[in-house]
Amino acid sequence: MEKGIPLRFTMRKMRYLVIGKNGQLGKEFLRKLSEKVNVEVIAVGREECDISNLEQVLSLFSTTKPDVAINCAAYNFVDKAEEDYVTAIKVNSLGIRNLAFASKKYKSFLVHYSTDYVFDGMKRNGLYTEEDTPNPLNEYGKSKLLGEKLLKEETDNFLLFRVSWVYGDGKQNFIYKLLTWAKDREYLMISNNEVSVPTSTKTIVEMTLKALDADLKGLYHLTNSGYASRYEWAKKVLQVKGIRKVIYPVSSEVFNLPAKRPEFSAMSNSKLAKTLDVEIPWWEYELERFLKTER
Repeated sequence: MEKGIPLRFTMRKMRYLVIGKNGQLGKEFLRKLSEKVNVEVIAVGREECDISNLEQVLSLFSTTKPDVAINCAAYNFVDKAEEDYVTAIKVNSLGIRNLAFASKKYKSFLVHYSTDYVFDGMKRNGLYTEEDTPNPLNEYGKSKLLGEKLLKEETDNFLLFRVSWVYGDGKQNFIYKLLTWAKDREYLMISNNEVSVPTSTKTIVEMTLKALDADLKGLYHLTNSGYASRYEWAKKVLQVKGIRKVIYPVSSEVFNLPAKRPEFSAMSNSKLAKTLDVEIPWWEYELERFLKTER
């Protein structure tokens, strides 16, 4: 019997439902769960279930009846959400309410992920903790915060993780974009006034599974340790990859992006680390591991 698994789950295989199987986080969950024994994994993408459609969500839960549902589906287009906020709300807010409703109805445990963009970046006395009051600056952050609220209103049987600057195998992350830019340009301009925590999907998945084994519930910040500006992150990526380019540190205002970002949204992972009694890898260490072993 795996540590922390309730007795009601020990007589049969644990059934995990991974929602959002095609994203970088969903893919990492499928990779990691395939290594576990005595588990059954069901994975769906948007083509199988649109989480903003309650009927589809209820049908999925009715058919699969998961012990644990892990939601990796999200609308992550931060700038596009400024105009397409209706879609952002449908997926990041109403979609989470649908999942929470179905989880409660079918007695499933729900894992969901939010973002550091629920904060405004104005904190000046340390990293953001779970006790700090959110105040999102953009429509994406607002949709994610509303999703948090609707989740808590529907059920108390959940794990809610706020994550930041997520990267893994895939194209929807800063590292992929940076390396693409570096192919065509000798000079790169990278923001030096946006600070958060680069966080790998490997860390997110490993810590999530440890939290599930320990029967944790509620809100936690889940990031790698430390923090960095995008400029520092970019320098580290190119250094590890052995790519020589000139990187100019500039203000994010230079790019005139539609969505306003918090300048400092680094979150503390201390609550989770202390509760699980683990050391969460520093962002530099995890970044080097990823860049040297990426598939």
